[in-house]
Amino acid sequence: MLDLLDFEILLSMKKFALIICFLLSFSSLKAQETYTVNGETMQLKTQIDGKIDLLWNIIDNQYRYFIRTEDGTITELKNTKNADNKFQEEYKATLKKSTADLASIDNLKLTLSSLTKFFDAYNTSADANYTSTKKVTTTELRLGIFGGITNSPFVENDDNIKTPVIGAELEVLPSEDSRHSGFFQIRSTFENDDFEYSTTELSLGYRFRIINTAKFGFYGDVKFATVNFYKGTQVVFDEEDNASFESFSDTAFDVPFIFGVGAEYRLTENSLITLGYNQLFAAFIDNQGNFSTDITLGYKLRL
Repeated sequence: MLDLLDFEILLSMKKFALIICFLLSFSSLKAQETYTVNGETMQLKTQIDGKIDLLWNIIDNQYRYFIRTEDGTITELKNTKNADNKFQEEYKATLKKSTADLASIDNLKLTLSSLTKFFDAYNTSADANYTSTKKVTTTELRLGIFGGITNSPFVENDDNIKTPVIGAELEVLPSEDSRHSGFFQIRSTFENDDFEYSTTELSLGYRFRIINTAKFGFYGDVKFATVNFYKGTQVVFDEEDNASFESFSDTAFDVPFIFGVGAEYRLTENSLITLGYNQLFAAFIDNQGNFSTDITLGYKLRL
C-alpha cells in the first residue's frame, strides 16, 4: 500500500507527464516545409523571407543552412575542412554571388544568429518593401522535467541520507545556438523516515555552455535567487534535558549563488536528455558537512 510520500511523488510525476504530452502535441504543429536539394529531401524552416531567404534545420544532429534566391534556387551554405584541417568558409563565396557585396561578410559566422543578421541587413538594403526582423525576437524556450536524488548538502544531515527530488524548469535562450541562457526552476525534495525534511524551492539562475554543439552540450550554472518553503522535524530539549520531537515549517528567501554543472544530449530536433550534478557549492550558504550528492536526470523540450 502506498504511503503518503509515495503518493505525493506519483501524483507529481503524473502532472509532469501530462505537461510533456501537451507540449509534444504542441511542438508537432511547428511549420516546416519539405525541399529537395541536390537529390536530398529534407524539411527546412524559413528564418528570413526576402529577396534572399534563409532556410535551416537540424538534420542528423548537425545544423544545416541554405540560401534561396529569387528564382527559387536553393544552395547549401557550407564550411568544410581541407587536408590541413582548416575551415574553407565556402559559405562566404556562395553568399557573395547572390548579394553583390551589399552586406558586410568579413565577420560573418556560420551560425543561425549571425546569418539572420546578415540576411536581414542585405534584404533591408536591397528591397525598400522588406520588413526588417531586427525587432522580431528569436528567443528560444525550453521546458523540462527532471528527477533524481539529493542529500540536501546545505541542510544538517548527520547520516548523509539521500531522498528523492523532482522538478521542472523553463529555460530561455536568446537564440537557437546561444551559449548563454537564463532559467526559472521549481524543485521539490521529499522527506523519508530517516530524514524528516522536505522543501519546495523556486529559483532563478544563469547557465553558460562551455561545450555547445548541435548534438551535445556541457554547461555550468548558478542559482542567484531562491525561495524555499520547507518543513521538517527537530529534536528539542526541555529544562530537564528530556528530548522530544517538534515539527517546524518556514519560508526563506536567499541570494545564495549555488553552483552546479550539467550536460545535455539531443535526442531529436526538439528534445534533449539532460544530466545535472547540482548544489556543488554556494557562495553565501555554508555546506553542512556532506559533499553534494544531488544528481538529476531529465527530459527537455523546445517550445
